[in-house]
Amino acid sequence: MGLIPPRIVFHFFLLLIPHTLATAAPVLRLTSTVVGPISIAQGAAGPAQQVEAFNVGDELLNLSFSSSEPWASASAQALQDCFGREGRCIPIRIALQTQSLAAGIHAARITVSDPNAVDAPQRIVVTVQIGGGIPERINFFLAPDGSSDQEIFSTNAPVSTSFATQSGGDWLSVALEGLGSFRFVLPYKVAVQHLPGMAEGTFTVSISTASAAFPPDNRSVQVNLRVTSQPILVSSPNSLLFRVAQNSIPVTQFLELANRGQGTLSINGATVTTASGGDWLVAERVAGTDLISVRATAGSLALGTYQGSVSIATSAVNSPLAVPVVMEVVTQSGPLVRFERVVNNATFGSGEPLAPGTIAAIFGEQLSYREPTGAGSLPLPAELGGARVFINDRPAPVFFSSYGQVNFQVPFDTPAGAAIVRVDRDGQRGNSVSLAVAASVPRILRLREDFAIAVNSDGTFPIPPRFGIPSRPARRGETFVLYAIGLGATNPRVASGAASPSDPLARVVSSSSRVRFGAGSFGTTAIAEASFTGLAPGFVGLYQINVVVPDDSPTGKVAIQLQLDSAASDVVFVTVE
Repeated sequence: MGLIPPRIVFHFFLLLIPHTLATAAPVLRLTSTVVGPISIAQGAAGPAQQVEAFNVGDELLNLSFSSSEPWASASAQALQDCFGREGRCIPIRIALQTQSLAAGIHAARITVSDPNAVDAPQRIVVTVQIGGGIPERINFFLAPDGSSDQEIFSTNAPVSTSFATQSGGDWLSVALEGLGSFRFVLPYKVAVQHLPGMAEGTFTVSISTASAAFPPDNRSVQVNLRVTSQPILVSSPNSLLFRVAQNSIPVTQFLELANRGQGTLSINGATVTTASGGDWLVAERVAGTDLISVRATAGSLALGTYQGSVSIATSAVNSPLAVPVVMEVVTQSGPLVRFERVVNNATFGSGEPLAPGTIAAIFGEQLSYREPTGAGSLPLPAELGGARVFINDRPAPVFFSSYGQVNFQVPFDTPAGAAIVRVDRDGQRGNSVSLAVAASVPRILRLREDFAIAVNSDGTFPIPPRFGIPSRPARRGETFVLYAIGLGATNPRVASGAASPSDPLARVVSSSSRVRFGAGSFGTTAIAEASFTGLAPGFVGLYQINVVVPDDSPTGKVAIQLQLDSAASDVVFVTVE
C-alpha cells in the first residue's frame, strides 16, 4: 500500500487547535445577532433597535437579558407575528442611552438567556458610531508588487463620494458594497492597488462625502498610501476579546504575525497598556514562532469591561502595531458552549454538520478551570482537565481541554440527524446546543493560506517554500497523501477514541473516492481515483487519501477537492509541476 506515516502532519494538526429539533424543550433562535453600526450624534441617545426571538422547539421561551455596557439594554415585548418570516416572535427592544459616550466606535454585547432552552444563551453585538462612522484618515501600506488592500466604513443612509488622485494614476477606488449585516447599514469599500510603474513613496488623496442624511457624514477623508519595499506587519486577529470569570484561571489567546510586504520581518517584542484595572494583561512572544501570547487575568476585579492594548515592535514600516484588547469580567457559572461553535477541526466552519468520527472543537467559556491539557495516551479519555463532552447524553472521547476550547471526537455510533451537545465541568452541567450530524462531511486539513496538509512520496510537502518546512511541488504520475477528517464510517469499524489499526486497514465505507485537480477553476480539471481512503494507522479520527497526480493535472498553484460519493470537501491548494 505504501502508506506514508503522518507523524509530522498529525503533530501539526494537534496544535491547530437552522433545523428543527425533536426535543421537549424550547430552542432559541434570533433573527440577527448583529446590530449596527448605528451612527449617533455625540451627546444624543440612539434610536431604539429591535431583534426578534423565536422558538423552533417545544414549550415556551422565558427570556432574560444582560449587557456588557450600561449604555445598551434589552427587554422583551409582547408576542406578535414575526417580521419577515412566518410564525410568532418575541420582539427584543434594545435601548441606546449613548449620551455620555465619546466620539468613536463603541460595542456592547447583550446576552439573551433562557435556562431551559437549547442554544441559549446567545449574544447580540451592538455597535454604535458616535459622531458618524466615516474616518478622518485612512493609512495604507503596499509592497511594489501589484498588491492591494482595503478598508470599510459604514453609514446608515447613502452618501455620494468624489475624489481625484493627485499622482500615481487610478490606484484608489470607492464603492458601495451592497447591504451590511443589519438593516440600514451601508458598507463603503475604500480600495487601493499598486499599479505598474508606481515608485516607492507616499501618495495622498482626499475623498469627499456629501448628500448625507446624517450631517457628520459630510466630510473629507484623507487617504495616505505608502508604497514600500520594507516589511509590512499584519496581525491575525487585529483585536482581542476576553470573557473571563472572576477568580478563575488566566485565559490566553494568540496573535499570529505575518509580513505582507517585502524584506525580512524581525519581531522585537510586545508591551501592554491598560486603561483601568491594573496589570491584568500580559503579552510576550512565543519563542521561535511568529506568535504573540496574550494573557488576561480577572482575579478579584469587579464585574465589568476593561480596555487594554498590545503594542508589537518589529522591523516593519508600520511598527509599532497596536492591537486593542477588551476583557469582560463575568461571574462564575457552569460551562457555556457558544451557539453554532461546535465545529470541525479543519475549517472551523460555524453551523456546518459533523460526521461520526470527526475530530471537532467546542468553543465557549468556563469549559475548564485548569491549565490547558492534552490527552497523553490512547485510547482517549472521556474526561480531561475536568471537562466532559456529551452528545445526546452519551460521553465522547476528549483530545484537549482549556478554559475556552475543548477538542473531542464525535463518536462513530452517533446517528445522523439532529443532536444535542453539552460540556460538563467538574460535574457541573453546562448549557445545551444543537448540532447536525451527517454520514460524511469531508474536510481536508490546511496549513497557512489554504494550502493542504499533504505529503509527497519523499516526505516533503507540495506547498510553496515560504512556509519554512521541506517542500517541493507534487509531480504528475506521483502518489501523494492528503490528510482529512469527517469521512465517516469505516470497515472494519474502529472504536471511538481508539487508534486506527494497521492490519487490517480501516477503509472508508464509500463507493467512490476521487480528487479533483483544478477544482473550482474555469480551466483544466483533472480527476483521479484514490487508491486508498481510510483512517491513518495509529491515530484517532485522522483519515488519509492516497492519490496519483493525473498526467493532465494543471500545474502551479492548483485547487483540489475530495469527492466522497455525493459529499464534497472544502477546496484547498497544492503545488504541482
